[in-house]
Amino acid sequence: MNSATKAIQGRNPIKLKTNTVEKKPNSETSKVPCKNLVHVLTLTDSPVDISTYNSLLQDSIKRKSLSQGKLVHAHINTTGCIPNRFLLTTLLNMYAKCGSLAEARRVFDQMGKRDEITWTGMIAAYAKNGVFEEALGLFYEMQKKGMKPNQFTFASVIRACPNLAVLKDIHEQIVNNGFESDAFVGSSLVDMYGKFGNLENAREVFDKIPEPDLVTWNAMVAGYARNGHLEEALDLFQKMEKRDVYSWNGMIAGYAQNGLVDKAMDLFQRMPQRDQVSWNSVISGYAQNGQVEETLKLFDKMPRRDVVSWNTMIAAYAQNGDIDKACELFQKMPQPDLVSWNSMITVYAQNGRIDEALELFHRIAKPNVVSWNAIIAGHAQSGNGQEALKLYDQMHSAGVKPDAKTFATVLSACGELAALEEGIDIHKEITKGGFQSEIFVANALVDMYAKCGIIEKACDVFDKMPQRNTVSWTSMIAAYAMHGRGIEALEFFEKMQLLGTKPDNVTFICVLAACCHAGLVDKGLEYFDCMKQAYNLNPSMEHYACMVDLLGRAGRLEEAHDFINKMPIKPDANVWGCLLGACRVHNNVELGETVANHLFQLDPDNAAPYVLLSNIYAAAGRWGEIEKVRNLMKEKSVKKTPGCSWIEVNKNIHTFVVGDKSHPQMQKIYDELERLSTEMKEAGYVQDKRFVLNDVEDEQKEQILCHHSEKLAIAFGLINTAPGTPIRIIKNLRACGDCHSATKFISKIVAREIIVRDASRFHHFKDGGCSCGDYW
Repeated sequence: MNSATKAIQGRNPIKLKTNTVEKKPNSETSKVPCKNLVHVLTLTDSPVDISTYNSLLQDSIKRKSLSQGKLVHAHINTTGCIPNRFLLTTLLNMYAKCGSLAEARRVFDQMGKRDEITWTGMIAAYAKNGVFEEALGLFYEMQKKGMKPNQFTFASVIRACPNLAVLKDIHEQIVNNGFESDAFVGSSLVDMYGKFGNLENAREVFDKIPEPDLVTWNAMVAGYARNGHLEEALDLFQKMEKRDVYSWNGMIAGYAQNGLVDKAMDLFQRMPQRDQVSWNSVISGYAQNGQVEETLKLFDKMPRRDVVSWNTMIAAYAQNGDIDKACELFQKMPQPDLVSWNSMITVYAQNGRIDEALELFHRIAKPNVVSWNAIIAGHAQSGNGQEALKLYDQMHSAGVKPDAKTFATVLSACGELAALEEGIDIHKEITKGGFQSEIFVANALVDMYAKCGIIEKACDVFDKMPQRNTVSWTSMIAAYAMHGRGIEALEFFEKMQLLGTKPDNVTFICVLAACCHAGLVDKGLEYFDCMKQAYNLNPSMEHYACMVDLLGRAGRLEEAHDFINKMPIKPDANVWGCLLGACRVHNNVELGETVANHLFQLDPDNAAPYVLLSNIYAAAGRWGEIEKVRNLMKEKSVKKTPGCSWIEVNKNIHTFVVGDKSHPQMQKIYDELERLSTEMKEAGYVQDKRFVLNDVEDEQKEQILCHHSEKLAIAFGLINTAPGTPIRIIKNLRACGDCHSATKFISKIVAREIIVRDASRFHHFKDGGCSCGDYW
């Protein structure tokens, strides 16, 4: 006899009254909360009837009281009550609506027979909580089990569509099942098509609904407005027989988001009724357009300030660059919510005040995904990628699920660090979570793989993207450009145009960079002209810098100098820096001195021009001039950025500087370099001592060159990775000529590919050669 049977034997279920408790005549009747009846359950070990359990669970749903629901569930289990399908469905709904999806799924899996309502309830729970992959998986599994989805199933699964391709597949099933004209399903389709920017399909669905309700009208108007189709939105808005406040708010938000604040204000003033959303929409419109004074006037006029309006004002000050005002407002808030805290963390993080952002972050009792995203992004954007990845791990440990923005941010950090192993693991998480179809996540994956030196994997991600935008194509052009594959970059650019994707200013920067690294001068000049003529894009300072770099690298120094002098805008330090770099490559001392003097005036605190001029003098053997440059740097307190290289091994980043002795394996590293040095010399390698900027003995120069940071990193990689596997190194500065030459020899001696990303581009060393063809 099992425990359940024993528990029930000899007992009659107790029926508890769950609605009201009547008091004596003439006294007021008051309702006793169901939680008191739950307390009664703790006083008996006998089961109560199914309807009482159901009422108590319904009350738990109403109160969103997970603890109460769990207590009722525990009583059902311990008393041996055998719940029917009706009670199990209520239990599932209780867990789902109280946010405990794992418990809801456990109940779902334990159910013997499941009908369409139960399947729909579980799908809806996943969709509502953003667990889209599970929702879609259940939807397809439901149909395999022979269950037909109803209109509520379709409405739920529409919300779970991660991209346009999946939405169209679901739409086809809706048509096949005869629900396309259903107002409930139709409004969900219209809304989702609008969110994906596919207004054509949204309108097609809208027009097929015989009598669209107010929700559907609003979804269509909002879709047009949200995507900037304001004429269509206004036309539909004026045709509506009934306009609730939501309709007006959708139009106001549409105008505001597209910079038409005056039109938004005109509608706002004509509204028959306003709610808090109306006020917040128009305030947000002024804020986003930088009209802080108007924002403040409206804020002062608000009849009631909810938390959203305070947050909007904080954002307005932050966007206007007045961080202290934003902070002051935050401190005055009567009841800041989590959004307020997250806003301030973001404000501090985006403005480089990372310590203050961290201090606020640690004061939040339960940071949500937005909180984590803000602090992770702050570290990533301030160049501290390692800390960003540590925070990402802590986020996992805290049980907070990453979203698309999290993944895009940490992929960016992986790309900057060339943390390939970490990036691959994150890619697996993205696939598992169903985020690979998110266009900006896929773009981040392309960028990460390209920056980690695996362009083939970047291509694979790009090829599998269900949809692509300008950023997608530009990312691939940039990838080919930085790897020195200029012809392929330009082929991608031509294909992009043929397929109708319009290039932007960033695309042309990448195209010109591709020409620059591949020495395609005439093509570069052609594309520079194409910007204005074909796409009406005005060149920015970065485009001019690319052109100077293109001409300078090709040895056309006077032409590059003349180009600068004819620029319609005043050249900045970056433009002159490109020419100085070219003077160093081609050992032009006279022009180098002229250009360096320009840079000393424009950017006196930047060490780069002093170092480049010193390199030019060193190549010419003018040691006295180097000493003058060094003294000038001391006078102006200019500090040279130390060369630094790093390598990822077993998900750990190992960093090295020239002459480093701090690493635990440093003796093994030096021994490996000594061994390599002997073999390299036997193979014909001769050190290029011009890259030592000190007038010291040759023996000392040899030792300095031998212990450059990238050589230390390469030696560490050879010791700690399997023979035959590629070694990936990152350097913060441009690779020096001697290290470039040495790495070619090493690649042949050890029979390994060595991939080095310096501040300029990628170098793929293999079999004694380099992908750059010594043109960098």
